[in-house]
Amino acid sequence: MAKRHLFALNAPVNWPIKRKEQKWVIRPSPGPHPLKRCLPLNLLFTGILDYARTSREVRKILHDGEIFVDGRSVKNQKFPVGVMDHIGIKSKNENFRLFINSKNKYILKPISKDESKLKLCKIINKKTLKKGTTQLNLYDGKNVIVDKDSYKTGDTVVIDLENNKIVSHLKLEKGVYVYLMGGKYIGNVGRVEKITERKNLQPAKISINSDNKNIETLKEYAFVINQDTLKV
Repeated sequence: MAKRHLFALNAPVNWPIKRKEQKWVIRPSPGPHPLKRCLPLNLLFTGILDYARTSREVRKILHDGEIFVDGRSVKNQKFPVGVMDHIGIKSKNENFRLFINSKNKYILKPISKDESKLKLCKIINKKTLKKGTTQLNLYDGKNVIVDKDSYKTGDTVVIDLENNKIVSHLKLEKGVYVYLMGGKYIGNVGRVEKITERKNLQPAKISINSDNKNIETLKEYAFVINQDTLKV
């Protein structure tokens, strides 16, 4: 049986909660993101947007079905939301994209209605299917089947959320901009200077230039982004 709550002290460190003032915190339901890389929808409204103070108020907001995550109406306050997810509030005509900043805190960046229709998704692995097609498995749990396999693990695809189709492909290569989703330099954005592939027992690494500062970190933390997402 799934647990409904977490001890506040055991919750991920970047959740917007008052650990010394509350014993329990709501636990995200199983979904597209693992516990360490998400937070429940409830905390967006109580801890970041400040549109509600209690879970009861959050449930009231969600009741009318005007809250959307990646274009789908969500009424479950435990629904897990993660980095790059789109949150839409129809009643306020507001759209946001979720990030983690360089202080390891969740933040919401306002985006336009047109931007909210397209989502950047990182390819975490892929699988060859029958008849030569390929299934791309994406960071947020989505899967896309393509006929021509010109994609590599670590690349980013831009998905049209209305039809789940790929509209563009951003390769992980020298010269592109990436957003770091983990490690010591989480939340930083920079231009790729060098990629060192896995060798023996050493993991693949990436070097980027961020605000004229050279950063080296694991390649797996890099998320290729486009011009619209440069300012995190």
